[in-house]
Amino acid sequence: MKMFNEAEARALLEKVVKMSVADECNVSLNGTNTGNIRFALNNVSTSGIVGDVTLGVTVAFGKRQGTATGNEFDDASLERVVRRAEELARLAPENDEYMPELGKQTYVPSPTYVQSTADITPEYRAQVAADSIEPCKGDGLIAAGFLVDLAGFTAFANSKGNFGYQQFTDVNYTCTVRTEDGRGSGWTSANYEDVNQFNAKEQIKVAISKAKGSAEAKALEPGKYTVILEPAAAAGLISFMMGFFDARQADEGRSFLTKKGGGNKLGEQVFDPRVSIIADPWNTDAPANPWDGAGVPRKKHAIIDQGKVAHLNYSRYWAAKQGKTPPGNFGNLLMAGGTKSTEELIKSTQKGILVTRTWYIRLIDPQTVLLTGLTRDGTFYIENGEIKYPVKNFRFNESPVIMLNNIEELGKPMRIAGDESNFSMMIPPMKLRDFTFTSLSDAV
Repeated sequence: MKMFNEAEARALLEKVVKMSVADECNVSLNGTNTGNIRFALNNVSTSGIVGDVTLGVTVAFGKRQGTATGNEFDDASLERVVRRAEELARLAPENDEYMPELGKQTYVPSPTYVQSTADITPEYRAQVAADSIEPCKGDGLIAAGFLVDLAGFTAFANSKGNFGYQQFTDVNYTCTVRTEDGRGSGWTSANYEDVNQFNAKEQIKVAISKAKGSAEAKALEPGKYTVILEPAAAAGLISFMMGFFDARQADEGRSFLTKKGGGNKLGEQVFDPRVSIIADPWNTDAPANPWDGAGVPRKKHAIIDQGKVAHLNYSRYWAAKQGKTPPGNFGNLLMAGGTKSTEELIKSTQKGILVTRTWYIRLIDPQTVLLTGLTRDGTFYIENGEIKYPVKNFRFNESPVIMLNNIEELGKPMRIAGDESNFSMMIPPMKLRDFTFTSLSDAV
């Protein structure tokens, strides 16, 4: 489907804004061309390309709001969407937390678009599938995976003259490799803006190695262990925790960042001093949109600075109520680390457990961010700096807050797509003490 360039998007959005008779109007336009290929049992199962462009109109009469959407762009269709939004607004109750539209803002474009990714062809997708399947066939293994690539844009304009336009690309790959008897499983993933950084032949080697190495898993007693979490395993827990970096939750006593006696823990030491996480929309490894969901311009800023809480996300309503001017809610997470690879962390470990992946993560207690979940697709026992043998998977009960106070060493950060969020992350592998495994799991 045709994507709108900046001039085309601006012209359409401003036309729609002028159609509205409401007190305020905000119009968004979002489009993507998404390609994919899926394979299982060493065969391609589905492949396709989907294009979509959606218009959203939100209007307000006083504090009454209404929203309508459409995907037809002739004048009559645009008029219908606007009138529908206005009709709904007149019927809606007043929103006591309504915030007026922002005036003109300055958005500095971030490097979220790479033409080579937008140019991916069906032939390229087929080659990725072949590069994943053929080595597995040759080794008596079974591959199942998914490649999805997209190129798109997001744009908006409002009745106060504010306008934003940003293009983006993304390619995401995951593959699970199993032994024929189903006793061994390995997994690999990759996420980039630029497809030129992705190499399926190298990625599949990781999954193959773990599948073959995990086939004869032994049972270990649950308990507290030194663990090495690979970046994807750590990201599952950290991304979940970041959902609690909300000022209102903390101020109202609903978060681990609530201070005893009231208020929040902004500025307080909550984590190990080696924990530093920043947000930076213009980071070339994992860039983000230059404005947040409310249209507030993002800035580069610390979220956790040497273990101290440096930033909380604010809605515009809560920021105004608390007298704050936050630098936009974060769109990416960039965690500092060291220079060592996962393999080098293993070499420095006397006894421990290597975790490839965490999944099915669920919240137990929001006040401590206690989470439960399972290891998967390659869990191994380490002794004297070497992987000795695979172990059966565990259920864990662990808080990332406690986890990030039990750091022994951090490795080199890698880009990971967050499971519990839409933001990209740079997360290091990490060696942690006293990680709590509560029971065994029969899953591989």
